[in-house]
Amino acid sequence: MSPSLFGIYVHWPFCVSKCPYCDFNSHVRETIDMSLWESSLVADLKVAYQQTSQKKVTSVFFGGGTPSTMPPKIVNTLINEIYKHWDVDENIEITLEANPNSVECEKFKNLSLAGINRVSLGIQSLNDQDLSFLGRTHRSIEAYDAINIAQKTFKRHSFDFIYTLPNQSLACWENELEKILNLGSSHLSLYQLTIEKGTPFFLQHARGDFSMKTDDQSASFFERTREMARSYGFDAYEVSNFAKSETERCLHNLTYWRAEDYIGIGPGAHGRFYNKKGQRWFERRHRAPEKWLEDIKEKGNGAHVSTVISEQEKVEEILMMGLRLSEGICLTDFSKKTGYALEESPLKQPIKILEQENLLSLQSNRLQTTPAGLQRLDGVLSFIFNYAENKPA
Repeated sequence: MSPSLFGIYVHWPFCVSKCPYCDFNSHVRETIDMSLWESSLVADLKVAYQQTSQKKVTSVFFGGGTPSTMPPKIVNTLINEIYKHWDVDENIEITLEANPNSVECEKFKNLSLAGINRVSLGIQSLNDQDLSFLGRTHRSIEAYDAINIAQKTFKRHSFDFIYTLPNQSLACWENELEKILNLGSSHLSLYQLTIEKGTPFFLQHARGDFSMKTDDQSASFFERTREMARSYGFDAYEVSNFAKSETERCLHNLTYWRAEDYIGIGPGAHGRFYNKKGQRWFERRHRAPEKWLEDIKEKGNGAHVSTVISEQEKVEEILMMGLRLSEGICLTDFSKKTGYALEESPLKQPIKILEQENLLSLQSNRLQTTPAGLQRLDGVLSFIFNYAENKPA
């Protein structure tokens, strides 16, 4: 099977400072050898090409870390290398994540000239007090300036926000969300705050410095967010992502959610793709920047883990990713990727039970989460996998 989408993810692991809620592979360094990083990323990219040369690139995503701190020259070099090696779709989406700091915004024009045609701006809040709580280095006035520059510079743009903060009332969020929905963007990512192990927030929460919303409160925020977004013409096409049209959806993230093919280069980057032997392949780079550089120097290859994905893992990937989407999972696509029909598998019974509980819907050749199921997605997936555990596919 040849998936129709193929994405390339480039991880830039450096940030000016580390946000207390962030569990991404990001690091603060006083000095960075830009020349070494440029040559190492190019080397990693060339190795990835050897395994995927038959594919057409539909998206590139520069993530991090804070990739807007990358010199535009490195961005341009990597994009040129991609065009040099792969067949590239004429409508390719090339996204770069950025922070709304004035220093980074000054690079927007050069990043656009380097080939970036979509920017994902991590604003997180329009409230200065909340920005301070989240450990952000910008303030709301900078956020509005950055939004204005991004809209003038890039063909497409997306703005990220975090809600359900400890001291945030639903009325306050509704007021902020109205401002967000009036920013003039065609794509928004609205995430509920989560507490992740290994972050400063995890320790602060554990010692009682703040309390998180209850499940019922979070559900109210979630439902109201979707209701307001819908009234402004935004379609909630994924759990936390909203677009005004299908063409404004993030193509690169759809590649993940539809369990299609992508490679990842740079520290900690992952890749999942069908190799030339028709196997579903998994690769992961070492998370530590210095160890990744060492791998490139000694092996000429950034891959730290390389393995064939088992049939069970393949099914779990399709369900975990696909049930996040409002479109759900196409049963024909499921059969092509797994080699068997969903209704003939051990998954049939747990799915039937969840249908009866109005958490899943199976009709018109699609398996989808209901609104109630979407709010309980972790529990839905846990039930399916636990029920089907140790049963042959």
